[in-house]
Amino acid sequence: MFDNVLLPIDLTHPESWEKALPMAVKMCGHTGTLHVLGIVHDLGAAMVASYLPAGFEQEALQKMEFDLETFRDERIPEGVKARVHVGHGHIPEKVLAAASDVAADVIVMASHPPDDLRSILVGSYAGKVVRHSPIPVLVVR
Repeated sequence: MFDNVLLPIDLTHPESWEKALPMAVKMCGHTGTLHVLGIVHDLGAAMVASYLPAGFEQEALQKMEFDLETFRDERIPEGVKARVHVGHGHIPEKVLAAASDVAADVIVMASHPPDDLRSILVGSYAGKVVRHSPIPVLVVR
């Protein structure tokens, strides 16, 4: 089993965790720690941010942390050591940074088959993590 398993999820898309969560829990065994990561997307441009209320990103980060704690309490089996983490920015970069921060042994994340030409050309977040990760990545479909 692994000491530290990182599970990046998108709470608004159950397909990002429905199959990946059971795999991550198994990989933790009885002694490992499951690190659940939620990421608030970076708005990207100051112009976009200027249209949002003051403190929008800070509130989004606080809500993400609360929602992840609720997810942990409701979805992760009792007896599994689990911690929540919140990132802010570009998803693949934050996944890799979080893996380093928690000394992850493996990253477990969901992916879906490409459904159009655009997704083939742009690539999935999972694909970008796989290409740049120095540790193993289990992609669950």
